[in-house]
Amino acid sequence: MDNQDLIQKLQTVYFPDEIERKLPLIEEINRLKKEKNALVLGHNYMTPDVFHGVSDIMGDSLYLSKVASETDADIILFNGVHFMAETAKILSPQKKVLIGDLSAGCSLAESINRADVIALKKQYPGVPVVTYVNCSAEVKAETDICCTSANAAQIVNSLESDQVIFLPDEYLASNVQKETKKKLITHPGRCMVHELYKKEDIDLARKQFDDLVVISHPECKDDVVDASDFAGSTSEMSNFIGKSEAKNVMLITECSMGDNLRSKFPDRHFVSTCQTCPHMKKITLEKVRDALLKEQFEIHLDDEVISKAQLSVRRMLEVSYGKKG
Repeated sequence: MDNQDLIQKLQTVYFPDEIERKLPLIEEINRLKKEKNALVLGHNYMTPDVFHGVSDIMGDSLYLSKVASETDADIILFNGVHFMAETAKILSPQKKVLIGDLSAGCSLAESINRADVIALKKQYPGVPVVTYVNCSAEVKAETDICCTSANAAQIVNSLESDQVIFLPDEYLASNVQKETKKKLITHPGRCMVHELYKKEDIDLARKQFDDLVVISHPECKDDVVDASDFAGSTSEMSNFIGKSEAKNVMLITECSMGDNLRSKFPDRHFVSTCQTCPHMKKITLEKVRDALLKEQFEIHLDDEVISKAQLSVRRMLEVSYGKKG
């Protein structure tokens, strides 16, 4: 992407003087990527300067997990939160995986640990465990198969058991329960961003815009999802907008999703009711530059954890893409 294209994408969010300050840093990061044979992955919740400016591959967690397993880069830098970088390390243990800030965590991932999963497996012997990828590598190591918000129902329905332990997001589990006849055994985990949205936010916006299309993330509460026109993963949200003729779009998810889509859909008006993830916002251009320059904040995982977690993640990819790993 040349500077003019980048400027056009950034000017939907930033003032001209902000863009001018950011461009030299973006150029430095892109130079470092070439020098170090580094691939930078960018989640949809990154700020536009990080997302458009320096991320080579952008998307949701399922897509980025797949890309992480296929790259021939020497270094993978994950612009996202810690569990995402861990997933890249799980699938590419021989590579150096970096993150801009090791403290970029996730409230949902921190709601459960390995001991919790082991206890549930003892309580429900023989019941398969499906774990949302928004969890630590150690939790993935105790999991039969992982899922994302995009493929959760598909993963659950692929299992033969009438019962499934579904971890850790209770709201995602509740929404998946509508798409399966299996009984889901759940855990009280929540995303600190998505749980803040209320049905009243949607009701108020609909009064202001007659043609409003509301798109929510399935990590939201039942009544929020039920009041929406569509619910899906971040990539599914983008695809839905592309197929919709609605001019006014309301995204019920992390703020930067809308910021990043404004340049892709310049003819749409994004109605904002913004909730921000403080962990995602820890990843800045300066931290990305420093991580590459110093090759710092590397993800380290125990070999046993990698070996076990690989099975659950690769099973997810096999079900989702119809081929192994």
